[in-house]
Amino acid sequence: MSVMERIQAEVESHPIVLFMKGTAQFPMCGFSSRAVQALKAAGADELHTVNVLEDPEIRANLPRYSNWPTFPQLFIHGELIGGCDITMELFESGELARMISETHSQ
Repeated sequence: MSVMERIQAEVESHPIVLFMKGTAQFPMCGFSSRAVQALKAAGADELHTVNVLEDPEIRANLPRYSNWPTFPQLFIHGELIGGCDITMELFESGELARMISETHSQ
């Protein structure tokens, strides 16, 4: 399986996927930490994370897959939502909680 297929499988296999530096329990950068905090506060109890620091192939190819240059990268229902700033804006507006609640109904 190619790295692009592995990325696609991760995105398609889980309703909420965060490609990040570190893990949800131990983020390795402030942006990843803020994204995890926002997701948890918005009700993401089924958050799946992928530590890009553990897989150099995913780290190198995810920006090409998503056309998004930085980490973290949030996907909900297979769609790229964005990085930390967008996740925080969605959280503050209440939109992130709505998006997450829709993952429970699907």
